[in-house]
Amino acid sequence: MALTARKVRTTRTALGVTASAFAAALVLAACSSGGGGGGSDSSGASSGTGKASGTRVTVTETEYGLKLSRSSFTPGTYTFVADNKGKITHALSIDGPGVEDARTKNVQGGQESNVTVTLKKGSYDLYCPIPGHKQLGMNTHIQVG
Repeated sequence: MALTARKVRTTRTALGVTASAFAAALVLAACSSGGGGGGSDSSGASSGTGKASGTRVTVTETEYGLKLSRSSFTPGTYTFVADNKGKITHALSIDGPGVEDARTKNVQGGQESNVTVTLKKGSYDLYCPIPGHKQLGMNTHIQVG
């Protein structure tokens, strides 16, 4: 019987080592795979949380308002940083000449995300695309040029 118990312990140990090695391989594969991060939409806008280029404009989001860190805009590239100071999920979307539905990812309270766009002369609408938020006051317009 001692021989059988030893075989069981050896088998369990071998299975444990195999399972641990398999789990480590999965973690390593997940960490090394490409992808993720910000993307680019058809308007040429890029979004994400990584380092961005362009003049930085912070858009403070609360329930239910938007406050921009600047009010004057000239044509050029801007990185709009959606800083969610509220308690519920928000996002930021931009529409205007040459920019359609450029947006950040959804942002939880206390988090931020950004979107980089090239603005031409004209009028742009900045708003929270979460259903109902725009109508509750999370909407502003800027004039470029």
